[in-house]
Amino acid sequence: MNDVHYSLMDDEPDMMPMMSMDEDDDSPDTTYPEQLPLVALRNSVLFPGIMIPITVGRQKSVAAVRQAYSADKYIGVLTQRESAIDDPKQEDLYQVGTIARVVKVLTMPDGNITAILQGRRRFGLLEITEFDPYLVGTHELLHDIEPADDEKAEYTAMLTSIRESGRSIIELSAHIPNEAAVMLQNIEKNGFLLNFSASNLSADITVKQSILEMGELKEKAEAILEHLNKDLQMLEIKDQIENKVRTDIEKQQRDYFLNQQLKTIQNELGNNPHAEDILELKQKAQQKTWPEEAQQAFAKEMKKLERMNPAAAEYSVTMNHLEFMVELPWETYTKDNFDLKKAEKILHRDHYGLDKIKERILEHLAVLKLKQDMKAPILCLVGPPGVGKTSLGKSIAASLNRKYIRMSLGGLHDESELRGHRKTYIGAMAGRILKSIQKVGSSNPVFILDEIDKVGKGFKGDPSSALLEILDPEQNETFHDNFLDVDYDLSKVLFIATANSLSTIQPALRDRMEIIRVSGYSAEEKVQIAKQHLVPDQRKAHGLKGKDVRIKDELLLQIIREYTRESGVRELNRVIGKVMRNIAKRVAMEEQYKPTLTSSDIHDILGPIKYINDIYQDIKTPGVAVGLAWTSVGGEILFIEAILSKGSGKLELTGNLGAVMKESAKTALSFIKAHAEHLHLNEEQLDKTDIHIHVPEGAIPKDGPSAGITMLSALTSAFIGKPIKAGLAMTGEITLRGKVLPVGGIKEKLLAAKRMGLQEVMLCEVNKKDVSEIEPQYLEGLQLHYVTSMRDVLRTALNITMLEDLPAVSLMHNPVAGSHPEIQA
Repeated sequence: MNDVHYSLMDDEPDMMPMMSMDEDDDSPDTTYPEQLPLVALRNSVLFPGIMIPITVGRQKSVAAVRQAYSADKYIGVLTQRESAIDDPKQEDLYQVGTIARVVKVLTMPDGNITAILQGRRRFGLLEITEFDPYLVGTHELLHDIEPADDEKAEYTAMLTSIRESGRSIIELSAHIPNEAAVMLQNIEKNGFLLNFSASNLSADITVKQSILEMGELKEKAEAILEHLNKDLQMLEIKDQIENKVRTDIEKQQRDYFLNQQLKTIQNELGNNPHAEDILELKQKAQQKTWPEEAQQAFAKEMKKLERMNPAAAEYSVTMNHLEFMVELPWETYTKDNFDLKKAEKILHRDHYGLDKIKERILEHLAVLKLKQDMKAPILCLVGPPGVGKTSLGKSIAASLNRKYIRMSLGGLHDESELRGHRKTYIGAMAGRILKSIQKVGSSNPVFILDEIDKVGKGFKGDPSSALLEILDPEQNETFHDNFLDVDYDLSKVLFIATANSLSTIQPALRDRMEIIRVSGYSAEEKVQIAKQHLVPDQRKAHGLKGKDVRIKDELLLQIIREYTRESGVRELNRVIGKVMRNIAKRVAMEEQYKPTLTSSDIHDILGPIKYINDIYQDIKTPGVAVGLAWTSVGGEILFIEAILSKGSGKLELTGNLGAVMKESAKTALSFIKAHAEHLHLNEEQLDKTDIHIHVPEGAIPKDGPSAGITMLSALTSAFIGKPIKAGLAMTGEITLRGKVLPVGGIKEKLLAAKRMGLQEVMLCEVNKKDVSEIEPQYLEGLQLHYVTSMRDVLRTALNITMLEDLPAVSLMHNPVAGSHPEIQA
């Protein structure tokens, strides 16, 4: 049962107006009985000067109220610590309460009584002396402490703020009548103002009780002002939200009525823009040649659009969808150019070299000429940056007389970028594949998917999996875009993907493409590219004429060798641009200069030589070998250095080497130890020698098996103290049996060797087939040594002829760990 409830709403966080007592009724001379009947309140705190109605239900509380009302009308009002306790003891009650006067007692039909209590003075409970038939206790009166003289100004300011905050709360609250503001303004006594404000706080019972217990008026004023400010802030925020919502609703209603009025006016004038848009769509659809499935889907969506309210959010999405459908080039194709000689001429005009790719495009054209309905192949051009993979797409489109689309896939991580979003989403749109086709207005363009090896993968899906359907000739004739929601035929699109490396492409995706490797250019090819394309383009870009600057072939070769080191021509293009800028400045400033540039002019413009190739050609230190490596940006040269020191036979490997490269070093060392006798090496001395192998440029990770013969040559050179043949580079994998295995990237490696000025290259005999596919001009100036065993490697690199009689090694004759009975020199 509840002892007490406000007759007003306790849950509302507003200041509730309470009736005040006559301020002259409670004088300091008023005496109260030493023992008072007590009543416990469950969920409220009574303050002096405040009048509240309470509903009393517990028998003890009813008896206490009746006793007080029949006697001197004074009763002690305390608040329970826990509202769930039905029969509270002294420890269950707060020890500070309010002496109240019972003004009126009303008996209700259900047996409960309603009492109107008027708070008079604060008191402290000393002891409960009786528990039956109701609680009786002794008390002491508590007095309010006025602020000191030096604090009165601050105290007065607080009281003013309390009045203003209270008035603001009343104005913002819809549940408090405006008369409460008048009541608040008419309160004269400061103590009553504080009690009135504290009683109407929207704080919980513990906060109100703590304020009641405060004796110092200044402290009480601070606490009340703090909570009033919190209530005011909450009401202001609430008011702002309600105003915003109200404004939004009013704006929507206003827009709706205005739209309806506008619609009525337009109908009267015979001018309805929505009807005109729908009519225009229908006319476009009638002129369209498209599949029956697309036609049916359009008709269905059109019926839905005609029934839809133009003010609805779905109207614009449906309209966009239908507009996209009619703007797509359904069964609209450009006529291919079947003049193969003209196509070949365009390909040769735009790009130097790249014969394999040009041949493949001409083959496709030839078959297409003979068989009109051939599905387009999916080509993937793989090679280092700057060799013309992307720009080749434009030439292919020009040679075929097709539209050209380029889409970069680098960093793409959202599948919806390709497949589109469903129409149910706000702001839904088609994927980039169909949007690009819509833009060019043809269903058979040349579509470049640039940087396909750099497609990302995130929580929004895997774009490379979406590409599986796009790049499969057996599936892409029914490509499904989520926004279009109708199958679209991509089988006539010539997709050409470009990549720097195949290792990061999903295997299933790689299997769907025809891989064509685009190798780097030789120095001679770069000269021709610069002469035919780069120099004229840069000259034109800088506003120069042919007579303003002339660069001879030998000067271009000097620029290539001394200021660039790349497989492609991007860096070369930038360097030529720098030369042209310098000439443009001289022309603009009308300086005197010679148009035909010389070697000294190049050094003056470009500065000191960046790359010196002599360091690779003349190595006289034992233990140093030159290896060839393949990277995603072309072939590279790397040193492998070996040094010996006294120790316990430990092998140290540094230079950021991968696991496979470390295994190559261990294999080479095991072979040398197994054949130490035939190399005139002291086996006991080997066990007391530490070996350190280092590959410079330690910040760059290195891995792969192709450094095997280089490791063997460097170690053997260090052990016998003889330098490796000058100007020799090498590449090849080794085995414990003494065999040399083939490796990949041969063309890139040979180009790197030639670029660095090396004269000889040693590689596996099996790689002869790879060399045979390289144009002869790439190999000019290079002497190739083909080897099949480690014996051939050491004879070529170190001119060691003593290994001619090197026998097979068995475990019985040479118990070296890791050796193999079939090792042959």
